[in-house]
Amino acid sequence: MTASTYLQVAIDVPLRRTFDYLAPAGVAAERLVPGIRVRVPFGRRDTVGVLLAVKSSTQVPGRQLRRAEALLDEHALLPARMLALLDWAARYYQHPIGEVVATAMPQWLRSGRAARLPRARSWRLTSAGAGVDTDALCKRAPRQARLLRRLAAAGALDETELLADAPGGRSALRRLEQLGLVAVCEPAAAAVVAVSAARAAGPPLNAAQENAGNAVIAALGAFQPFLLEGVTGSGKTEVYLAVAAAALARDRQVLVLVPEIGLTDQIVQRFRLRFGAAAVVVLHSGLSERERFTAWAAAGRGQASVVIGTRSAVWTTFPRLGVVIVDEEHDLAYKQQDGFRYNARDVAVMRARDERVPVVLGTATPALETLHNARQGRYRRLLLPQRAVAAGAPRVELVDVAGSALADGLSPRVLRAIAEHLDAAKQVLLFINRRGYAPVAYCRACGWISRCGRCDANMVYHKRRGRLICHHCGTEQGFAGNCAQCGAEHLLTLGQGTERIEEALCARFPGHKVLRIDRDTTRRKGELETSLASVRDGVARILVGTQMLSKGHDFPDVTLVAVLDADGRLYGADFRATERLAQLLVQVAGRAGRGERRGEVLVQTRFPEHPLFSVLFRAGFSAWAEAALAERSQAGLPPYSALAMLRAEAKQRSPVHAFLERAAAILRARGGAPVAVLGPVPAPMERRAGSYRAQLLLQASERAALASAVTRALPELEALPQIRRVRWSIDVDPQELL
Repeated sequence: MTASTYLQVAIDVPLRRTFDYLAPAGVAAERLVPGIRVRVPFGRRDTVGVLLAVKSSTQVPGRQLRRAEALLDEHALLPARMLALLDWAARYYQHPIGEVVATAMPQWLRSGRAARLPRARSWRLTSAGAGVDTDALCKRAPRQARLLRRLAAAGALDETELLADAPGGRSALRRLEQLGLVAVCEPAAAAVVAVSAARAAGPPLNAAQENAGNAVIAALGAFQPFLLEGVTGSGKTEVYLAVAAAALARDRQVLVLVPEIGLTDQIVQRFRLRFGAAAVVVLHSGLSERERFTAWAAAGRGQASVVIGTRSAVWTTFPRLGVVIVDEEHDLAYKQQDGFRYNARDVAVMRARDERVPVVLGTATPALETLHNARQGRYRRLLLPQRAVAAGAPRVELVDVAGSALADGLSPRVLRAIAEHLDAAKQVLLFINRRGYAPVAYCRACGWISRCGRCDANMVYHKRRGRLICHHCGTEQGFAGNCAQCGAEHLLTLGQGTERIEEALCARFPGHKVLRIDRDTTRRKGELETSLASVRDGVARILVGTQMLSKGHDFPDVTLVAVLDADGRLYGADFRATERLAQLLVQVAGRAGRGERRGEVLVQTRFPEHPLFSVLFRAGFSAWAEAALAERSQAGLPPYSALAMLRAEAKQRSPVHAFLERAAAILRARGGAPVAVLGPVPAPMERRAGSYRAQLLLQASERAALASAVTRALPELEALPQIRRVRWSIDVDPQELL
């Protein structure tokens, strides 16, 4: 090691720079590999950074240069291609490199823990467990009985395979261990079982599925983006499985992204059934730190063949990545809305380019940006025009409720249809994208309304909890039905949420189990999986839910879908509001008739002649999307321009606008004529969580001009004295203008 060797380190702090250090004393030069973690002094504390490069010079004066304390890894945790991707992401999204690099590692590693993969545990029955009557146990503890039956059939299983497709299985396993019915055994005892386990064959593909799968398979080994556009129920997952099988046959790994945790269970089951539980790992925020690190490390060491995860899984390292699949590519959940505001779908495309592998963007309702890329020839478009089942597309009927008297938000037409489908022993799904009992409580005596004291929004009445809750900042207060202002009793609760619809359906259809699925009923780990299992098992006959039920789920017995309030987004302030509504309506309608019986969809609306409905339900999503793209082109909106949003907030209104006025002047000077600076203006919800919010919108026809203006302006923005009084952020390619 020479005295002129310096380490360039990325540290997880909100500063747009890296930090130089001397190498730890006595460390051999060959150990200084970019991508390893380094423990370094930073201010008055020690922290963990990532080595980005080894340099022969530094701009840091010698007396200020400090020495790194230790190297934490023998080998790079972040390989060169991942470091290059992270560097691109930091520049493209205008975010500090240290925070970007930290995003690519689990918290387990960011805290400095050893990068050793925990030893996998395997389980066997004890003699006491072998004597348990599982039929009797099933009546009071079905999860425990299921695990005992699996071990009785297999002899021994590793923990991953034992808990595969077993919602709430981990707590049941702990209880079985406490009772002495199961015990940990040597991993080798279960390895033979895992290897010899049969793999389920998939159903035969139809011609469109086979053509789509073959096109992607032919591209393995090279970068090629595909838009797999298939109507709901067309069998996109079977195409994913066929492509994954071909990649695995070539000893390559597969990354599958899904937008929400709620969608992982179903697709994980399909992949594990096809390829075996041990081959598939899951990555999402619902896992513990240890579970996330174990899955991440298994992928990085090539021990996991398939990784299925939500947004952050796009940063997982793979030694042999073969294909990237992004399911429901249009979904807003792929965009991180705070901190490092990246879009996982777009990062997935860049990652595939860097890794020279194909990327499949699958959806029934493509984002307009994705459709534009396909029209421009950047993406290859693959179509699945028909459902894979014989029943075909559902019938859609617009139910005009203007001037009608609704019973708790339910029209007579919807109530009759529910009764008909239940009498036919089928399931029904009612969709309303509003949780709680009622959106507002109102006093007729004095005019009081349940407004939030910290937000420009109403507090929602949650009847079962007896609370008023703000869905924006989380503020809660008790509510016993009395007016907070004059004390009057018997207040009106106006409007409907999932809780009120559930109550009304329980009263009208007492012989049928009603299941509500929203964020309130699925907060605890395993609750969503348990609820979805009761739907698939036929226990629940009536489903009431929010957007959590609108996409990706396959419920073959659901033959009726009713959308109870289709008008909520028709006139939104965001130019993407109608796109989101069109996608949502098509997706939720697609839950009907996925079995042998054709489905029926009823859409309650006060505007049945609205152009969105007439085009969407008569000509289809593609026709609507073409018209929407023409409108975007005329207006110069994305995908025909590039946007960035500068947001600021503070406890008082004046410092927010003072900062943004100065920022606007700087950005206009740095951007010139090619970049339009619009604002500042208050956010659509100006006051939220006690802070006043405002924003600047930057728009340019060329993305390079916009990026250059922001890059040149940022040092000046960070030097403004007003910046000390506000919280601010830059959002490149914003998906919500809120």
